Amino acid sequence: MNELALLLAATLNAGTVLALAGLGLLINERSGIINLGAEGMMLVAAIAGFATAVSTGSDVLAFAAGAGAGALLAGIFGVLVIWLNTNQYATGLALSLFGSGFSAFVGIGFVQERLGERAKFAVPYLSDIPFIGTALFRQHPLVYGAMLLAAALAWFLYRSRAGLVLRAVGESPESAHALGYPVRRIRLAAVMAGGALCGLAGAYLSVIYTPLWVEGMVAGRGWIALALTTFATWRPARVLLGAYLFGGVTMLQFQLQGEGVQIPSQWLSMLPYLATIVVLVLISRNPTWIRVNMPASLGKPFTPGS
Repeated sequence: MNELALLLAATLNAGTVLALAGLGLLINERSGIINLGAEGMMLVAAIAGFATAVSTGSDVLAFAAGAGAGALLAGIFGVLVIWLNTNQYATGLALSLFGSGFSAFVGIGFVQERLGERAKFAVPYLSDIPFIGTALFRQHPLVYGAMLLAAALAWFLYRSRAGLVLRAVGESPESAHALGYPVRRIRLAAVMAGGALCGLAGAYLSVIYTPLWVEGMVAGRGWIALALTTFATWRPARVLLGAYLFGGVTMLQFQLQGEGVQIPSQWLSMLPYLATIVVLVLISRNPTWIRVNMPASLGKPFTPGS
């Protein structure tokens, strides 16, 4: 039972990275913008957060640096695709490649660095409950923050006027523009908010989850987060559920390796990515379901007066 509790705790920890990034990309796509540069943003944010943590010893400043780096890169991406009407897919891929190379270059001096002992967190009284306490109530505060963020984002999108405007911009930017809403500025704000969450995910990965810096340490999580938005049909609660599903698969591979299961390690390492492919294939069997939930203007440029 204790091993199962530890596996559940590790699942929540691993899923938080995907949840934060997935929720950020969901905000992007709800506004009609698809950003394929999540991997690059997370890598730059990871080195920004780690370098800040090493230099200052403050996790809060590290998270702020990661979120700021993500928002900055997303802002550059936003200007290119929203005002200059560059191709969203090509620009996102360029951002991903840039982030990968830039983070590797900047991170050369931090490869051997190590952060100090990480603080232990526990919810008073609840953490002492057998099994449940170990599994659920000894997590970093950002784990619970991701859960609250998913709930807040669901309320924002479906219960607030601002969320309705954001969805309208994603569904029909021409109609939103005709009603007087600044479509371009709303999209840029959504893109930067999404970039900040991707950056926060990258900083959490290098400061809390590992905690160290290794070139390419995001290891495809940005692409899995992109797949999560489709898997979740652009709904926050489903993004959270999908993040923990993929996080659980990731942790399961380590659990099986630790128990000496006679399966080649390469096959076990493939499990999270294989799970992503299987889920997308299953969803793609019903294209109507995707069309009904997908923002109508996703990936399409908007030019006022066109």
